[in-house]
Amino acid sequence: MTDTLVRISKLLAARGICSRREADSYLERGLVQVDGRLAVLGERVAPTARITLSAAARKQQDRRLTLLLNKPLGYVSGQPEDGYQSAHVLLTPTAYAGARPAPRVPPGLAVAGRLDIDSQGLLVFTDDGRIARLLIGGNTIEKEYLVRLDAPITDSELSTLRGPLSLDERPLRPVRVERLGPDHLAMTLTEGRKRQIRRMLKLVGREVRALKRVRIGRVRLGGLKPGQWRLLGAGERF
Repeated sequence: MTDTLVRISKLLAARGICSRREADSYLERGLVQVDGRLAVLGERVAPTARITLSAAARKQQDRRLTLLLNKPLGYVSGQPEDGYQSAHVLLTPTAYAGARPAPRVPPGLAVAGRLDIDSQGLLVFTDDGRIARLLIGGNTIEKEYLVRLDAPITDSELSTLRGPLSLDERPLRPVRVERLGPDHLAMTLTEGRKRQIRRMLKLVGREVRALKRVRIGRVRLGGLKPGQWRLLGAGERF
């Protein structure tokens, strides 16, 4: 029986209620109930257990912040490196594209799903562990990119890109590839290997001239201009 029990914090994270770190904090503060009784940190419960957060914990979750930035070229996603600035410096009041006043951006917002310095488009910043886990937790959420190539792509090369393919001696998940023009593609991935699209196209002898992420799950870049940012909408879900 004990083999089937799961830590409450792990179960809360798996259900998308909060991150494991947040769950541990709530458990320490007595803000979690399991099957109608107060839960304790480190406790193991059945996978089907009824777990609820207190009103105080739910209120804290509601204050979490998620921002969407149209990252321009030349900025790194995370910490500054090699003379390049972090995209975090773009989250200024003047670059805010939503209704005024612009919300205060805390310094601790983390990037959920990086973009290379030579790529642009949708970049997510969040302090919500549920969203971070969803976007970087190895699941199959879709990420869509627009790609401009150095030359027109052939039908044979398209067929190769659609797989099966491997990188680093590991098979890739299937990739949806659509031709938008002679040298323009839309590529939809469900994983994020390092520089995956550029490396895939190199396998068929093509170089990427421009790469832009336009969608993550059901959230689209939309009309955000390069360098602009906005809040994740109340009704938007990845």
